[in-house]
Amino acid sequence: MTHVLLSIDEDESRARAQANTVLDLLDTEDLSVDLLHVFENNPEGATAQQMGSVRRAREILEEAGVDVTTLGEGGDPGHEIVEYAEKIEADAICIAGRKRSPAGKVVFGSVTQDVILNTERSVLVCSPDGAT
Repeated sequence: MTHVLLSIDEDESRARAQANTVLDLLDTEDLSVDLLHVFENNPEGATAQQMGSVRRAREILEEAGVDVTTLGEGGDPGHEIVEYAEKIEADAICIAGRKRSPAGKVVFGSVTQDVILNTERSVLVCSPDGAT
């Protein structure tokens, strides 16, 4: 079984792009996905299940028959993503990049860069343009 961690932020189009990319690349019959949303600041006490972006990704994956788990953590996103991927022994981590100018595409965002530099797992960076 292939186990993938999708790190979902608050943007629904990026969450849809991540879910659709994973479905396009992997066999859904042999796939389980953990959706992780990291709260940097959560004074209202929201849960990951309340996030629209997490719900959209979950809906897309479940419609395809994928086993999905949802979790919210608090803290530094880069650190929490890497720690959680290690904890669940994920085969890969999927992160959505942000739309950037042609020159800016050479530089990853800080969370993406933290994850890539601090894990030995495969990291898939999706384009938000891939949302359907």
